[in-house]
Amino acid sequence: MAEENKKKFGFWSIVLLGLNGVIGSGIFLLPGKAMAMVGPGSIFVYLFMTLVVMAIALCFAECAGKFSRNGAAYVYAREAFGEFVGFEVGIMRWAISIIAWAAMAVGFVTALSAVWPPALQEPYKTAIILTILVGLGILNILGVQMAKILNNLVTVGKLIPLLLFIGIGAFYIKGANFEPMFPKGFEMDSFGAAALLIFYAFTGFEALAVAAEDMDNPKKNLPIALMMVMGICSVVYFMVQAVAVGTLGTDLAKSVAPVADSASAFFGPAGKWLVTIGTLISIGGINVASSFISPRSGVALAEDGMVPRKIAEHSRFGTPYLAIIITVLLAIPVALSGSFVKLAAISVVSRFAQYLPTCLAVIVLRRKRRDLQGSFQVPFGPVIPLAAAAISSWLLTKASPEQLYWGLGALVLGMPLYLLQRYNKKSVL
Repeated sequence: MAEENKKKFGFWSIVLLGLNGVIGSGIFLLPGKAMAMVGPGSIFVYLFMTLVVMAIALCFAECAGKFSRNGAAYVYAREAFGEFVGFEVGIMRWAISIIAWAAMAVGFVTALSAVWPPALQEPYKTAIILTILVGLGILNILGVQMAKILNNLVTVGKLIPLLLFIGIGAFYIKGANFEPMFPKGFEMDSFGAAALLIFYAFTGFEALAVAAEDMDNPKKNLPIALMMVMGICSVVYFMVQAVAVGTLGTDLAKSVAPVADSASAFFGPAGKWLVTIGTLISIGGINVASSFISPRSGVALAEDGMVPRKIAEHSRFGTPYLAIIITVLLAIPVALSGSFVKLAAISVVSRFAQYLPTCLAVIVLRRKRRDLQGSFQVPFGPVIPLAAAAISSWLLTKASPEQLYWGLGALVLGMPLYLLQRYNKKSVL
């Protein structure tokens, strides 16, 4: 038993996995866009989103404290609302995790092209994408221990440049760059649109509980780790935006690489290189986290017979090799399509198909499954889960029709798949 626990993610490895899954390209690329939409007041958008995401994370923490199996939002929705809703959430989770991983593989190539332009040219582009997806797939098949070590190293590597950026940049902030706070006046529509955009930087925390079975004492460790991860990310994000605004001022709104440009403004070319390297490590780290977490969404569905059970089979290394292979094979054509921007936008909207059911599942599970004793409970009764669900719904109204169509389209596609699986079950019986 002791040897088995050594192969699993301990508490601090869970925290690092969470930080790796959340801190990615968003924090390096979004500060300029947020500034363009609402001005220096974008720092308040980050504060607002911190409260929203913490409320949602609290709901995930309570649910995570009740279960020790893979699946996260899928498991919570299935227990609270039945097989069909659970299947829809589970299929959405697996599909979006595949799309998000593919987008991050393309994102790495795009970031690499800033220092090595041939990266976006063929055959280099395809070769790099295949190396990332296939290479990380093989790494995960070989065992959790290898993925854990690489994840820990990459996460520490990506945090160092950001912490240096904040620590040094804070001394170069100019108060005048924050005036006026809202150049166009405060507008709820633009504030909401900016919030939905910035939300992308916070996404990924929900995936932490997907691989619960590969973690040591998940009922106890996951809720605490979730809160710690979101607390750290929120502070880092707010400070990065404050330094970027305070050092670049109005120029931030025009920047394509805002954090790198800000570092260059107060630290010279060395600062820009440091942040660029940090960006590559960051996106590379998200690829590592995605390669580990994405297949576990399929495993959770297979264990319940929602998709063929064979997908949940483990190799001699103790890893779900078929789920990993399927995930890699599906991610390759998506990544080679090269539509990074659209895939990223789709992933933002689609994640609400996990957030809303989980927030409501907190209330339902308290009444329906009193036998489930969790290690954590959201305070103030149903207030926080209901508030989180309401704000999530409001944010969805700020999405464009195209984002809604593509982001939630998988829910419609899941219906015939569910009926087909039900038919196959009855045929077997």
